[in-house]
Amino acid sequence: MALLEATDLRVHFHTRNGLIKAVDGISFKVEEGKTLAIIGESGSGKSVACYSMLGLVPMPPGKFESGSVMFEGQDLLTLSEAKLRKIRGKGISIIFQDPMTTLNPFLKIGDQLIEPLRLHFGMSKQEAWKRGIEILEEVGIKNATQRMKSWPFEFSGGMRQRVVIAMALVTEPRIIIADEPTTALDVTVQAQILKLLKELQERRNIGVIFISHDLSVVADIADEIAVMQNGVFVEQGTRNEIFQSPAHEYTKKLLAAVPATEKLESSGRDENLVEVNNLSIHFNGGKGEGLIRAVDDVSLQIKRHEILGLVGESGSGKSTTGRAILRLLGLSGGQIKFNGTDISQHSMQEMKPLRRQMQMIFQDPYASLNPRMTVYDTLAEPLLLHKIVGKKELDKTIFSLMDSVGLSRESVLRYPHEFSGGQRQRIAIGRAISTRPLFIVADEPVSALDVTIQAQILDLLLELVDHFNLTMLFISHDLGVVRYLSDRILVMKDGKMVESGSVHEIFSAPQQEYTRALLDAIPGKSLLSI
Repeated sequence: MALLEATDLRVHFHTRNGLIKAVDGISFKVEEGKTLAIIGESGSGKSVACYSMLGLVPMPPGKFESGSVMFEGQDLLTLSEAKLRKIRGKGISIIFQDPMTTLNPFLKIGDQLIEPLRLHFGMSKQEAWKRGIEILEEVGIKNATQRMKSWPFEFSGGMRQRVVIAMALVTEPRIIIADEPTTALDVTVQAQILKLLKELQERRNIGVIFISHDLSVVADIADEIAVMQNGVFVEQGTRNEIFQSPAHEYTKKLLAAVPATEKLESSGRDENLVEVNNLSIHFNGGKGEGLIRAVDDVSLQIKRHEILGLVGESGSGKSTTGRAILRLLGLSGGQIKFNGTDISQHSMQEMKPLRRQMQMIFQDPYASLNPRMTVYDTLAEPLLLHKIVGKKELDKTIFSLMDSVGLSRESVLRYPHEFSGGQRQRIAIGRAISTRPLFIVADEPVSALDVTIQAQILDLLLELVDHFNLTMLFISHDLGVVRYLSDRILVMKDGKMVESGSVHEIFSAPQQEYTRALLDAIPGKSLLSI
């Protein structure tokens, strides 16, 4: 039975720069107990299509050009704001992508959970509070009675996402729109959230619209799939049809971009560039928390021209280890040797000459790039700071860097906000290689990118490592990505190194239960051969 049916939906935006056809004639159905996945790259129109149905897209500049969306005998596109407000939450709920921005930081979890119950059902505060505790328990929050009184910042990312799911379910809606609900989560937490969604869907016979750019996730949960590009569905079908017999070139392109293979041979040499012995990083946890052992007695070696993958869940100590190797953090104990030199006790002044040889690519390029600096200024700064080139050669060197990372020379005077996420990451990579470093720490550099952009950046990194003879520590929680890029893999948990080996050894014969749990949680293994 179809819970919702959209026919010829068109949403256009009339802007100063002309007409943008964000959604341009799509039709779909949402069935009871079934999941429709809408997949495509950022900007394809996925979220606009779903949000516009509930009046969550500003009109103007947006405008419904045509179409209908039938739900419980009503066309949602013709309803007033007051009538739509009664459907939002009660009939159709949304799980938003970022739980930290979805939850109100000034309200405790319980107050946010009971609000829709009091609004839609007129429950007393006591009744709603009791129901809130029940729904938190249903989504797997322990000590639910106490956690109702907690603030959002007191939850981990996975727990916050469970709370957002609870808020979407508490009114017992007929349909849930899940908008990239697992994008920023660790692979094990992601697996838990997807399993939870599936269980709740089956228990309550809910229809789900799952918006995602991650084909591996979609492979595990979707019944029907619609592939969206530039505002239109280029292909629709069952999960098996889309993954096993894709008809459209764009679908084939998305599938081809999923990192499903490993490097055929190691590129590393025998000589170590980086040696870490018994590294410890401890932090004061504040009142009542005691000492936090972020990194606890970790030892590792990185060979010249090698890509070493460092994996583990959030909080395992991966990023802290990477920053400590670059001496961006003080050490609590241990030794770090770089290119034969012990830098463990180097002061910031002593480290300055070495900064040219050691660079970092951060996870979020928008946060790591100065919004007031153009591409030219961003790339010129390290070149001039380290006196690598004079002003006469500066233009030529900057254009050469832009060519190396695949950026158009015409964009040299543009600012970060004028680029896409993938393009911003290319700028950050260009800045990192500008000093011709020996070593780069890449900290989750592709975690927030579309699958096709991710594939481009990964291939770019491989090309640059080969072309510039780089050595790299690649930090990630995505084992599929690490498998594709790395020569060796180290696995971290709770600040300790629990396993290491070649990519083949880790994936084919993991020794530790924690490593096996990480591998078991990789989505889409059956259909995508990851």
